[in-house]
Amino acid sequence: MQEQYRTVARAGVHESEINRSRFLCALAPAATEQEAQEFVARVRREHPTATHNCFAYVIGADASVQKASDDGEPGGTAGVPMLQMLLRREVRYVVAVVTRYYGGVKLGAGGLIRAYGGVVGEALDELGTLTRQRFRLATVTVDHQRAGKLENDLRATGRDVREVRYAEAVTIEIGLPDSDVPAFIAWLADATAGSATLVLGGEAYGDA
Repeated sequence: MQEQYRTVARAGVHESEINRSRFLCALAPAATEQEAQEFVARVRREHPTATHNCFAYVIGADASVQKASDDGEPGGTAGVPMLQMLLRREVRYVVAVVTRYYGGVKLGAGGLIRAYGGVVGEALDELGTLTRQRFRLATVTVDHQRAGKLENDLRATGRDVREVRYAEAVTIEIGLPDSDVPAFIAWLADATAGSATLVLGGEAYGDA
């Protein structure tokens, strides 16, 4: 797994006018290819009279899934420059749809490439990006007497507390960077006088 990746901070729409054509870039995070395709379909439903609804998406922290569509624009002038802009900005798990309402002035191949790629770049600037860091999931089990203080200490030291469950004992699920695991084991033993148990699980991504 990649140590970290960047993605768009939130969904949103950026509009730009170029030679009387309106370009609306809708950007959104997408966890799966299906989510990306559903977003594309939704934008198309919202703009049924648009001249074109071109799209590009990148799924996977390692950009393993990449798709682009020119939706009727000359080949390689819309979807590909949109995809290239996403890759150049190193954003992942993201989908972009650029809706064009033709304004009567032809832009030519070079103009289209600049317009479609440029509006995606402007949308990324406007909406912002955030970094997601790879974490090891870990479960700490502790008695009720120590649980409240331990949870507070975990949060106070900036640990990624994901879930707390109360049963006969209290289990606290956290996210740890791999490099922090040995130091955390020592800290936990000290903080709970050796009474807590730690089970390391799989890996996931969380906010860096």
